[in-house]
Amino acid sequence: MGNPVSVLLVEDEAPQRRLISDILAREGHEVREAGTVDEALAAIEEAVPDLILCDWRMPGGDGGELLDEVRSRSLGCAFVVMTAYGSIAHAVDAVRRGADDYLGKPFEREALLLAVSRVLKTRRLERENVALREVLREGNSYGELIGRSEPMLRLYRTIEKVAATDATVLIVGESGTGKELVARTLHRASRRSNGPFVAVNCAAIPETLIESELFGHEKGSFTGAHRRREGRFEEADGGTLLLDEIASMPLPLQASLLRVLQERRLTRVGGSGEVECDVRVVAASNRDLPALVAEGGFREDLYYRLNVVPIVLPPLRDRLEDVPLLAASFLEQASARHGIEATSLSPAVLRALMEHGWPGNVRELSNAIERLVLLSENGLVNLDDLPAEVRSSSGAAGCPFRLPAEGVVWDHVEADLLHQALDRSQGNRAAAARLLGLGYKAFLYRLEKYGMAGDGGESPDMGS
Repeated sequence: MGNPVSVLLVEDEAPQRRLISDILAREGHEVREAGTVDEALAAIEEAVPDLILCDWRMPGGDGGELLDEVRSRSLGCAFVVMTAYGSIAHAVDAVRRGADDYLGKPFEREALLLAVSRVLKTRRLERENVALREVLREGNSYGELIGRSEPMLRLYRTIEKVAATDATVLIVGESGTGKELVARTLHRASRRSNGPFVAVNCAAIPETLIESELFGHEKGSFTGAHRRREGRFEEADGGTLLLDEIASMPLPLQASLLRVLQERRLTRVGGSGEVECDVRVVAASNRDLPALVAEGGFREDLYYRLNVVPIVLPPLRDRLEDVPLLAASFLEQASARHGIEATSLSPAVLRALMEHGWPGNVRELSNAIERLVLLSENGLVNLDDLPAEVRSSSGAAGCPFRLPAEGVVWDHVEADLLHQALDRSQGNRAAAARLLGLGYKAFLYRLEKYGMAGDGGESPDMGS
């Protein structure tokens, strides 16, 4: 059945209303009841439900009137009509007026639950698609995240799904990929957005102080504790707490953290009582936590408690098509920050940026653009102002590949590049051919040459 939802049941016959309400309540749904259209409108004024399940004919007004009112207000809730009259005309009229589905009375329990599940699933997908279309319509960003590559669109979809819940999230990715930005975006899209967002870098706090930093302490609990202090968990009450570099947390403290996550209560250092804490925890790490668990450096039970919803951030080298968008945004930010008017990036600069591997990811790109702005003259951004390592990897400064002193076996290099291109494009041959700068027929010839014709899937039309 999926996640429990709120249902407004509108049915004038009390026995029938109780029967349907009991079926839905046993499935975990929150059910409110109304016997008339007026009662239903009053209930909607109090709280908009996820689903309205409404009889078609009732004394003092019918389901069609309620349907028209709900749709005119654009409330966004699903609407299922129940009719005992079995007339296809009623069903067609209801759907034309905006109903999501209908049920003909009498109906079985399974039919009711299936209709509810189907309608809510459809509505959820519609909301996700609308949200994604809004992202694309508004430009190339989502919150503070920038990009419209497929990896980023998948990330936006995940944030949309997770934001409405209080599930613990584990964000993993290389340094500089933007893990804190993802956490902030998740917070702002959640029901906790009006609460605080508190970020803690676990690696930056001395081991002797981290327990006090997270959970607070009582006056006199240790040398220097001159007054009681609330910790970061209490500061984040009602909001979101980001535990960055979670892999750096000492093992003894991991047990305390696990207890707080499970019981939502903490004890300050030197204290005896417990403090309730309503906090959504987001953890982040650039390390391989499963490997760390295997080595005994991280608690397995804590890892599984944190990894309820994993979000894996792609490195910048896997979404190079986003580099121009990121560069333009960083150019604007750096220009405003330093009061320097910098114009757009030249094609040569963009080409160099696109051909660099960016081991430092988005942070490295941001620093490179800031350097360009600071060194620009009369608003002109020159290729020579790029860091040497970026220039040396671009076609503008020579071939991005470096021939080893001992030479190479060309067939091995070519076959390896074909494999890499297919992996990068997830088997899309047309996209792989574009990555290698090859015509589609030439690409297929090379696949045949190396016995790789069976690799990957059929490609879409390349448009050329």
